[in-house]
Amino acid sequence: MTPDEAKFTFTRRDHDAVIFDMDGVITRTARLHARAWKTLFDEFLARRGPAPLCAFDADSDYRRYVDGKPREDGVRDFLRARGIALPQGRPDDPPDRETICGLGKRKNAIFLQLLERHGVEVFESSLALVRALRAAGMRTAVVSSSRNAHAVLRAAGVLELFDARVDGIDARNEALAGKPAPDIFLAAARRLGVAPQRAAVVEDALAGVAAGRAGGFAVVIGVDRAHQAEALRAHGADRVVRDLAELAVAPAAAAGSALAALPQIVQRLGARRLALFLDFDGTLTPIVERPDLAVLSAPMRVTLQRLARLCGVAVVSGRDLDDIRERVGVAELAYAGSHGFDIVGPAGYGHAPAAAQAAVPDLDAAEHELRARVAEVRGALLERKRFGLAVHFRMVAPGGEVAVERAVDAALRGRPRLEKRHGKKVFELLPAIAWDKGAAVQWLREAFGWAGAETMSMYIGDDVTDEDAFRVLRNDGVGIVVSDVARSTAAHYRLNDPQQVAQFLNSLADHLERGR
Repeated sequence: MTPDEAKFTFTRRDHDAVIFDMDGVITRTARLHARAWKTLFDEFLARRGPAPLCAFDADSDYRRYVDGKPREDGVRDFLRARGIALPQGRPDDPPDRETICGLGKRKNAIFLQLLERHGVEVFESSLALVRALRAAGMRTAVVSSSRNAHAVLRAAGVLELFDARVDGIDARNEALAGKPAPDIFLAAARRLGVAPQRAAVVEDALAGVAAGRAGGFAVVIGVDRAHQAEALRAHGADRVVRDLAELAVAPAAAAGSALAALPQIVQRLGARRLALFLDFDGTLTPIVERPDLAVLSAPMRVTLQRLARLCGVAVVSGRDLDDIRERVGVAELAYAGSHGFDIVGPAGYGHAPAAAQAAVPDLDAAEHELRARVAEVRGALLERKRFGLAVHFRMVAPGGEVAVERAVDAALRGRPRLEKRHGKKVFELLPAIAWDKGAAVQWLREAFGWAGAETMSMYIGDDVTDEDAFRVLRNDGVGIVVSDVARSTAAHYRLNDPQQVAQFLNSLADHLERGR
């Protein structure tokens, strides 16, 4: 049995996330792209006259010159191979202009026509692998050089299977180099909040495999759709498979009830101090349609005051710092607002990363641009924070989130100090630095003396952004996800809703008081 015949297994021990290329791995759009490229180049070469210029080969030329690359790079590389040089042109060149940008626009128009006519096919075995990874607690992302990735994934009905997406629009806005540079994969890893050494890449294109290898990822899986196994290995694939059904996932133990496990949790706590970290929306309060309607109940506030006398307590929220402090209203707590970019302790001692402060002018400009665009989408709400912009689309009609995301992408363009992140029915523009709720929890633990062996940390949250904190505490703390359905999570336990959170916190306070 050769190494590639031995089934490769993804495990939580070795991998926190898997990043998939879209075309040729998740969706079957490669044939549509190849047809669009062939139509474009054959028409272009025919207009060049009777010179003996070879027509575009939808198999070999596609794989060699355009597969997996940004559109303009594909145009340039193929024409260069035919001895043709065209001016770069401008991004707003029309499709009939004979420039690199113009031909790129023409190719996109042809592709969209073919997409509308033929629809989107998917690799069912690939989707089965993605679902298995998520069920095992690993995060998933999809990357594509295409600027139509959102439309393709939405048409295929698979948007919700990925925690992050980096596409051609992001590459343009963030000045990411195209494959074989690793930029697009590294950007996906940042959005997932994982180190490349803890993530895998799954690619079918030679340039994509080379990009995964250049990025220093834990493992690069080459998908041999075009009978090029040796070339995939030569470009850096650790494993080569013909179909993703050849890959396996080690299942993770399901997150059990934190209420049922309370005796084991307090036994693990023992005589140590407790550092308790709590999300707000969906954890301490129910999810509401408008952020301004969330109100902390009086009994929950009493519970927090009670806990603050017994252990260290911090509220870590996506809300603005002043907003979350006012809504909770317990002075004895520490608070981390804007997903941890803005932190303050009970005595006023706080922290905000310098890079986040440097991004404020870009946030101001993006806010000005977004207000007009968001106003055009009924039900969309723009929320300004000190270190972020949140665009909520919970009340937007089905399908309207596309217009919302386009507005966010437009505001992001030309502002490399900002990046887009996803939450529950919200898109957010935040400083493009390696900082999230997990980093905020780690900073709080160290700043307030909660990181030593004499303290056990616990985090309770409901959002996908809370997964960053769950991963920080995976080995030396307790993570509790708030969800009434089973879901992919790095948390150890689960509570169904804020009512169960209140029940759990009061029981925990009872135990701490008895211990005193």
